[in-house]
Amino acid sequence: MSELRPFERLGAHPLETGGVRFAVWAPNARSVSVVGDFNAWDAAKGQLFCEGDSGTWSGVVANAKLGDRYKFQIVTADGRVLPQKADPYARAAEMRPANASIVAAMPAKRRLPADRAARNKRDAAISIYEVHATSWKRHPDGRFYDWDELAATLPDYVADLGFTHIELMPISEHPFDGSWGYQTLGLFAPTARLGSADALQRFVDACHSKGLGVIVDWVPAHFPTDAFGLAQFNGEALYEHADPREGFHRDWNTLIYNFGRFEVRDFLVGSALYWTERFAIDGLRVDAVASMLYRDYSRNAGEWIPNKDGGRENYEAIALLKRMNEVVGTECPGAMTIAEESTSFPKVSAPTYDGGLGFHFKWNMGWMNDTLSYMKEDPVHRKHHHHKMTFGLVYAFSENFVLPLSHDEVVHGKGSILGRMPGDDWQRFANLRAYYGYMWAHPGKKLLFMGQEFAQSTEWNHDWELPWHEASETRHAGVVALIRDLNNFYRAHASMHALDCDPSGFEWIAVDDADQSVLSWFRRDEAGNEVIALCNFTPVPRNDYRLGVTESSQWVEALNTDATKYGGSGVSNGVTPMVAKKPASHGKTHSISITVPPLSTIYLVRQ
Repeated sequence: MSELRPFERLGAHPLETGGVRFAVWAPNARSVSVVGDFNAWDAAKGQLFCEGDSGTWSGVVANAKLGDRYKFQIVTADGRVLPQKADPYARAAEMRPANASIVAAMPAKRRLPADRAARNKRDAAISIYEVHATSWKRHPDGRFYDWDELAATLPDYVADLGFTHIELMPISEHPFDGSWGYQTLGLFAPTARLGSADALQRFVDACHSKGLGVIVDWVPAHFPTDAFGLAQFNGEALYEHADPREGFHRDWNTLIYNFGRFEVRDFLVGSALYWTERFAIDGLRVDAVASMLYRDYSRNAGEWIPNKDGGRENYEAIALLKRMNEVVGTECPGAMTIAEESTSFPKVSAPTYDGGLGFHFKWNMGWMNDTLSYMKEDPVHRKHHHHKMTFGLVYAFSENFVLPLSHDEVVHGKGSILGRMPGDDWQRFANLRAYYGYMWAHPGKKLLFMGQEFAQSTEWNHDWELPWHEASETRHAGVVALIRDLNNFYRAHASMHALDCDPSGFEWIAVDDADQSVLSWFRRDEAGNEVIALCNFTPVPRNDYRLGVTESSQWVEALNTDATKYGGSGVSNGVTPMVAKKPASHGKTHSISITVPPLSTIYLVRQ
């Protein structure tokens, strides 16, 4: 029988009358004890009692209190004494490398600010700044900023740049820093690295006070094998599958949840609800969804077990994701969910009642791979790869997409985004500015990983803070100014975002000018307001470039990535309106004459 909020029953719950009630799910165990600071870690003094045939063991420890450390001592059905286990439902844990759970109060329910629901919708301007909280900034001695220190600095910084949301890489408890939180063992515990649950709530409040939504990365796809964690929790496969063909990820050396077991499903769905309901988190970005959807993910023939119909789809994982999206949507109206899903699985961002998975948005991994591959090319060769910048529009409206330039693109030897740009120093920055201009005008919500807003020159290093000295250097500061202006323009013009997920909001003007590596298109809103985006991906300026436009229209250059304030050469169309005249061009009866700067993107606004 499904349980919507198992975290209200399981775990450690301080009682108003004193003491703490402990409860843990460990079916088939011979005995379970809670050990901790309150009983000298003596299993004989903390015996719990089995609640009928539920598999739950519980009991009250009269002298336990808030802040006490504890674990569960489990004896298996065949008499083995297991390594002491952390509480799967713990709301706090020790700072690594210690790993005991800590008795903590249940965070009070919180609601999203009234205006946040509208700002999370598919027609909203959504521009996300992705953050690894422990390496955004650090103290000079290497200590992490805690939530209160981040609250005093990060929201102001992100809001000033014009972003609408902050996305935090996983902040649930995890044993190994190098996993960046994606190998978590504390799905209900904010990591001790950053402070208490109360402090996290203050951080979220600080973001909301600046008009920023908060998205948290949530990881239901896998968990690490540490002996104190969920692995073989009561001496047998409980949270995971027993058969490694279903229960082990070779890519990450982690275990896979048994999504078909209702207690495990409730554990995971309950965690998603916990973060959105108890911390007023505006959205969950669900990691590694592709690995959940397919039983043969990263497996060769004979290394996986087909579903009941002989296919590769993981029906149990699909059911879990649908239920998670329905529960979050029903219990926390206005919160959104985002899938990191790298395949062509259908209807990821369609409602469950329409046969979809129920996510609000999906990362567009194909767009990211194609466009970065194009930008790496020397401009002289780009005409042979023109399709990489246009192919994304073939499927751009098949899902509600987010365009991600995430942490995954600046690790494992890939370098920085700036580092992929070809040419000398001036050309690299010009290429990057043009690419950002292209991205912000392309249909889809935006996501940029921290450091890329000032064109970080080196690969991200999670062991230290960002190279902030670069942000004030002239060319890097120009990119900062551009990101701020791109975000503000994107938010101010409904034509740039309101129909992001609707083909009526987009129309190509010049899609096939591969020889000059020029692209141009209209963005529109429902009221008929228009913006033209035009990109030149060569270092050659184009004079008197004819652009087909609507009859009797006038256009003004509103943003130019080649402007001197961004570090560009200053080639511009000025402030004088460009009036539509004959001749016809690009299938339109009228046209305007444009000066196209080198390695640039320009936006024209219809007057």
